[in-house]
Amino acid sequence: MGLSCLAAGSAQADITVGVIISATGPAASVGVTQQRTVPLLPKEIGGERVNYIVLDDASDTTTTVKQAKKLISDDKVDVLLGPSLTPNSLALIDQMAETGTPMISLAGSGAIVEPVDDKRRWVFKTPQSDGQMARAIIQHMTSQGIRSVGFISFNDAYGEGWAASFRSLAEQVGIKIVASERYQRTDTSVTGQTLKLISANPDAVFIAASGTPAVLPQATLVERGFRKPIYQTHGVANNDFLRVGGKNVEGTLLPGGPVLVAEQLPDSHPAKAPSLEFIRLYEALPNAGMRSTFAAYLWDASLILKAAVPEALKTAKPGAPAFRAALRDAIEGVKDVVATNGVYSMSASDHLGLDSRSRVMIRIENGGWRLVP
Repeated sequence: MGLSCLAAGSAQADITVGVIISATGPAASVGVTQQRTVPLLPKEIGGERVNYIVLDDASDTTTTVKQAKKLISDDKVDVLLGPSLTPNSLALIDQMAETGTPMISLAGSGAIVEPVDDKRRWVFKTPQSDGQMARAIIQHMTSQGIRSVGFISFNDAYGEGWAASFRSLAEQVGIKIVASERYQRTDTSVTGQTLKLISANPDAVFIAASGTPAVLPQATLVERGFRKPIYQTHGVANNDFLRVGGKNVEGTLLPGGPVLVAEQLPDSHPAKAPSLEFIRLYEALPNAGMRSTFAAYLWDASLILKAAVPEALKTAKPGAPAFRAALRDAIEGVKDVVATNGVYSMSASDHLGLDSRSRVMIRIENGGWRLVP
């Protein structure tokens, strides 16, 4: 489904950017904030006009693949931003490599860009990877004396990526996973899985899910009387999760991007100033609501493009395979791009480029985000 086509100047813009997001379907709470962000993206980069072609994949992987083919073959995009989701992004890796089209994914799994091989050399991403955020969770659990955990995740690539990352790190510090369950994004009940988690009597429960579907297991746990710590991933860092979860998600612990708690960061944090600027622009949009890390991922992708495009233009003009290849090389070469989620410095072996400054621990308090010291 096409959402919009935004152009600066004439319809024949010099640089064509395809944007695939999940503005409807189970992940709508993720993609709709990215949809709202598109009008904020730069209309000109490196002296060239930019055209954005925005498509909604309805949170469906098959639709994502079809839309990417259209954007590449019919619209001749120079770069693709998105998709919003891990399974959808993984489904495009082969296509990006075969067509020589660079992609900056807006999804979380490290598997999207790791390892950087002949196919993934065309793929980059802006969200912190599951491995990075799992380390933050493990560090917090260790500091709280948590020795056993009940785990429940989506039954898809997002959930499995988290399961692998968390399991490996937990084993290293002696935290035991005493129960491990799965559920579908579209499920309306997880009572059976929740009862198994509670019966295992863990010190805490970790839910590896995203968007509003991540509320379901937590609400069920609370309703069943579970009163121990509950951890979530950075995939819940939006206001729809707070709205849908209500009192059931109070006290939730999660790793998040600095943009979520920008005002609470020390002035020395590199992400504070760009985060406050993004928040000012985003929250001024009609009906945008409060800040969203998912919106910020798209914004950060545009900052990477602003750094890379001028370098690519030294080699070739937009609309040709040579420009796409030059743009890929330029994205891989960006250094010290200060953004809302940290500082991006890509390399031939790192197509995310974020360090520990990209994550903070957050607690949900009084329906809002509170930085954990």
